[in-house]
Amino acid sequence: MNEACGPDLPCLPPAGLHRRTVLRGVAATLLGSLTAAPLVRSVLAQDEPLPSWNDSAAKTAILDFVAAATDEGSASFIPVADRIATFDQDGTLWVEQPIYGQAIFAIDRLKEMAADHPEWKTTEPYATILSGDEKAL
Repeated sequence: MNEACGPDLPCLPPAGLHRRTVLRGVAATLLGSLTAAPLVRSVLAQDEPLPSWNDSAAKTAILDFVAAATDEGSASFIPVADRIATFDQDGTLWVEQPIYGQAIFAIDRLKEMAADHPEWKTTEPYATILSGDEKAL
């Protein structure tokens, strides 16, 4: 058993890894911090990366990027210590609809704080936000 092994993880050979194995490892690493071990094992058992995605230019671009970023012989190789991935709740990098997530947070927070600031009811932009008029907002 090597250091990458564990009771919930399969042992992988240290050399001779294939692209598909690397992609599975990347997916497992990303999901491992968010999910329970049974789901990670399920992802590792899949033959197709991103199985719920349609075959599209976006899917191909992501898989090509991951392959290049994890291939030590590639000019696009990214060392493990420098790899960072950020996703929001729907798997994209930015929430856009119906409005940005940061705006929802700011509006909710402003409504929570409004009781301590009665002047906001007549001061813009607070008055519009507190009115609940989405079209005006």
